[in-house]
Amino acid sequence: MAELTTLAVSVLALLAERPMHPYEAYGVLMQRRADWLVKVRPGSLYHTVERLDRDGLVEATGTEREGGRPERTTYAITDDGYTALEQWVRKTLADPGREYPRFPVALAEAHNLPAQAVIELLTSYLQLIDSEIAVGEAATQQLRARPLQEAHWLEVDYLLALRRAERDWIANTIHRLQTKELPWPTPRRRP
Repeated sequence: MAELTTLAVSVLALLAERPMHPYEAYGVLMQRRADWLVKVRPGSLYHTVERLDRDGLVEATGTEREGGRPERTTYAITDDGYTALEQWVRKTLADPGREYPRFPVALAEAHNLPAQAVIELLTSYLQLIDSEIAVGEAATQQLRARPLQEAHWLEVDYLLALRRAERDWIANTIHRLQTKELPWPTPRRRP
């Protein structure tokens, strides 16, 4: 069995709540803003469910058809699925491993651009972050209104805290560039 992807973990966790078909799982993941955590596409979700089924971590429990729509197979997590989910969560909470996001690399090489360009680009990114924070805050309000324990959406608070910290750091960096508190080199050009 291959190592679980983050999408596979998300699917197993949903099926640990209750059996459902992949289309429904996709809707629940999108409603919960799981797209902040994992790359969720309907096609990749269906392939993930097929792989989990092949590996014995989920099993088909029935099919249904509504009107002229295609048949929908409902899946449930198996005992092996619970075990795999628990092992992945335990391992990852203790040591999530190093990830290599692109933004810090762009920051490391930002000195290759003029300061004004960096200010403009970071300002644009800051606007994107602010809109994501607003969406996350709205999602949090909706989640608080549901009969769902906070432990089921703890990651939303975590991601909002990260985005707020990132927003504050970027806003401070923009200010430091604008006031020249942060000295900026003149980018070298090719001869």
